[in-house]
Amino acid sequence: MLFKAKVLERIGRGEVTLAFRRWAKPTVRAGGTLLTAAGVLAIDSIEKVDLGAIPAGDVQAAGYASREDLVRDLRPDGELCRIAFHVAGKDPRENLRENDTLDGGDIAAVTEALARLDRTGAWTNAALSMIAEQDGRTAAEMAERLGIEKLTLKRKIRQLKALGLTESLTVGYRLSPRGHAFVTAVVRNRESFRA
Repeated sequence: MLFKAKVLERIGRGEVTLAFRRWAKPTVRAGGTLLTAAGVLAIDSIEKVDLGAIPAGDVQAAGYASREDLVRDLRPDGELCRIAFHVAGKDPRENLRENDTLDGGDIAAVTEALARLDRTGAWTNAALSMIAEQDGRTAAEMAERLGIEKLTLKRKIRQLKALGLTESLTVGYRLSPRGHAFVTAVVRNRESFRA
């Protein structure tokens, strides 16, 4: 379940506590959690609802000024679900991203994790190299250079983010302090970060 950046800001401030999604199959479950840039969201409940029965207060709690605004953001197909959540804690990736003190064990662990991500085709070194070259490198630009479909690449870059190596900007990506430390250590060890 993805949220727009503006909505994530409001979730972080506690202003948005509901979401509405049309799904063939829910992507979250009640009692579960969802890792977002606003923090860890605890999913309190998921229930199927009828669009016409959504109270105005729920529309506002989902971050919309009107029912029409909500409808514009919904997919046309699938069952409409009301998802209630609250922020349960900070995004644990924040501390990981800021940790730029890497020892040999850390470098080996990240290298091993990247090798696992490359099992279906090497892409991690080239992606990290492109992001290192320029902050704000966009998924569209990288996808074209790598020959990977843009949405597929975005999913892949989220895997780098989960390792604490990258950060999302308003437009594009940059290496985190941990990502810079890793790339620098690998370059220092004469391992190539070129595709």
